[in-house]
Amino acid sequence: MRGDQEALGKSSPWKRKSSNRSRKESPARHGEMVSHCLSAHSQLHGALGSVSQPLFRYFNTSNNNLKYWGLDYPPFTAYHSMLCAYVAKSINPEWIALHTSRGYESLGHKLFMRTTVLVADFIVYVPAILYYILYCEGPGTIKVSSLLCALLYPGLILIDHGHFQYNCISLGLALWGLLGLSNGHVLLGSMAFCLALNYKQMELYHALPFFCYLLGNCLRDLKGGGLTRLITITLVVLISFACCWLPFLTSFQQSLQVIQRLFPVDRGLFEDKVGNIWCSLSVILKVKTILSQQTQIWFSLAATLLTLLPTCVKLTINPTIKGFKFALVNCSLSFFLFSFQVHEKSILLAAVPVLLFLHELPFMATWFLLVSTFSMFPLFLKDGLLLPYIVTSLAFLFVTTKLLSAFEKVSMEDLQLQPFSQSLKRYTPQVAKFAFLLSVIGMATLSLTSITLVSPAQLPDLFPVLVSLFSCIHFLIFLMYFNILHLSEPVFKGYQLAVK
Repeated sequence: MRGDQEALGKSSPWKRKSSNRSRKESPARHGEMVSHCLSAHSQLHGALGSVSQPLFRYFNTSNNNLKYWGLDYPPFTAYHSMLCAYVAKSINPEWIALHTSRGYESLGHKLFMRTTVLVADFIVYVPAILYYILYCEGPGTIKVSSLLCALLYPGLILIDHGHFQYNCISLGLALWGLLGLSNGHVLLGSMAFCLALNYKQMELYHALPFFCYLLGNCLRDLKGGGLTRLITITLVVLISFACCWLPFLTSFQQSLQVIQRLFPVDRGLFEDKVGNIWCSLSVILKVKTILSQQTQIWFSLAATLLTLLPTCVKLTINPTIKGFKFALVNCSLSFFLFSFQVHEKSILLAAVPVLLFLHELPFMATWFLLVSTFSMFPLFLKDGLLLPYIVTSLAFLFVTTKLLSAFEKVSMEDLQLQPFSQSLKRYTPQVAKFAFLLSVIGMATLSLTSITLVSPAQLPDLFPVLVSLFSCIHFLIFLMYFNILHLSEPVFKGYQLAVK
């Protein structure tokens, strides 16, 4: 249930600036999209009752044109879509008329669509952030400041409430998974992450840290019941997946079709101008043209595995919650920078774990979150979200610098680099501040030139490419930084899991 819906205004999730895309020239998908959700329910009902009918949004039928609005997310997304369809039908059946709703627009319908994202935010994502900060952070005043800064992260606000998506659900469920593991509720945490993965397949970015953390803790206590815990966790994961995929397990062809929809390799190595290594490398070496698609897949797989291997090995050997959070950042950044078929919005999978470090590493976390938002600037500009982008980014920068004193916490101790050369201690604050200011000036300059200048005819994508290059350099530095912090973490002797 996604789309780049026309916005309603400029200042909040309820009111966003209108998109530049004409709804008259290209009929909007959002009306029929909800109708597909409702029809999917009747198909699901038949599948559960007679085990013979698939959820048709994954298949080409007379009622479902995959090229127009085929579902390319896992089954849990379809179930959420059905729930929204029920509510939509009770309000106005015209919104979900299967064929006649194509191109349908009304203020009430737009408001309903926006409301579904806001409701999902408050049910799944916001409570997870609230719980983490209130129960896992420091003193009361710091908790309030961290909470406000985390909820004001502009990247997620603009993508979910401006571009219009439901990332808050998968990311929120992943956070609940982390909270479950942090509090010893391993089975509930594992189930929550399974739901996240079955809502959006991009949660694979976080899968290895969950696996390594659980495996590492179980291996540390093999004589004390670790093997039993591992088997129990495995059963919970298998049951969770089986429940989500039940309508498709009756036919191998159905399951294969869904998997093909989830991993459309034909889309290529990357989409649009994304701030990762392959898009940046394409400036001087046309990777998509020179290498075959199969070679691209193997190269990207090898690069991804090599760059995430150190943090995964360290987490398996030393499975601590802090290391787990570092691994979530490192693995998601490795996937974003080096994996196959990356979209610019995928940086949110690295950004949300970084939000968890706002209290511990306010300077680096703030810097990363600003760059992650900037990396999606061409998309925001395309969607007509320039003003919300400027307002939310400035607000986030102001709040983090004032409430968390992010710009002041730049010593070796604040950056958690004290184990390294003390000769750098004197210069670190000045260098860090200068680099940050230079980065902010660079982001502001590129944003301004993208708006005011016209790209040369021979280089039509000049400014989006510059944004991608700029962002990629930053992400590589951040990947090295968070890997250094994780690999230098002291080894914890013991285990932290108890099945609840």
